[in-house]
Amino acid sequence: MIKVQSSFESDLQKKIVNAFEIFDQDGTRIVDIREIGTIMRSLGCCLSEADLQDILVELEDEDSPGYVNLDTFLPMMMKFLLDQRFHPASSNKLLQAFQMFDVDKKGYLTQAELTHLLTQEGECFTQDEMEEMLSAAVDPQSGHINYKEYISHLVSENL
Repeated sequence: MIKVQSSFESDLQKKIVNAFEIFDQDGTRIVDIREIGTIMRSLGCCLSEADLQDILVELEDEDSPGYVNLDTFLPMMMKFLLDQRFHPASSNKLLQAFQMFDVDKKGYLTQAELTHLLTQEGECFTQDEMEEMLSAAVDPQSGHINYKEYISHLVSENL
């Protein structure tokens, strides 16, 4: 039996190929393995570095170590997106996470609190990642992270 690809799946496949081709500047259908995390995140996948490393082991081209072929990447990425694997957290889950750290129920975290949490606990942010997040999250008037406002900004970007 022949499976007919839906319009949605066809559009999704084009989106994946377009994202891949941004990094395939030679048109060889191969990209540097270090670009895969960026490509996946640009397609809406929110994955940890540990998940990414596991995926890279599967994707790395045996004939060209350090590179990933589109023919290998495309079906795996289609499956991840169709299964909604590595889907971003909902605004409600993000709010619950921020509220857990806001023990005084102020409605915000200070830059020092957030920096400590994200550089000392769990899967730590790099200095560059931390600076990038703070530049987007910090309210310029108060100098704090009003997390409800920040979540609203994050969720609208994911639409």
